[in-house]
Amino acid sequence: MISETLTIAVDFDGTIVEDQYPNIGKPKLFAFDTMKKLQEKRHRLILWTYRNGKTLDDAVEFCKDNGIVFYSVNKSFPEEKFDPKYSRKINADIFIDDRNIGGLLEWGQIYQQLIGEEKPVEKTKKRKRGWLPF
Repeated sequence: MISETLTIAVDFDGTIVEDQYPNIGKPKLFAFDTMKKLQEKRHRLILWTYRNGKTLDDAVEFCKDNGIVFYSVNKSFPEEKFDPKYSRKINADIFIDDRNIGGLLEWGQIYQQLIGEEKPVEKTKKRKRGWLPF
């Protein structure tokens, strides 16, 4: 569980939504719920994506329509001016991206690691497979 306020950079395609670039894919399960909870806990979310121009505007609007307004987009802070002489590397404490080594965790796992609340217990009884009921 995180007790301090963090800056978290989040990728869009393949992370928040299924990768359908340049179109917008379906939202990943629990992505928006987790990001809303992170914002409630006062963490700063930065949208960090390959997108630019209209495709970026569409992604930002899609997130806004789903209840997420980012602290900044493709920059470390809102007032930052883009200068092509410098790297576009974002200054963040955590990066959530589908291109991680090992791939992207499910958003439910990200939620547990960052928020620290327990995963709901499965209430359905699992049936044994086979002919006999034991």
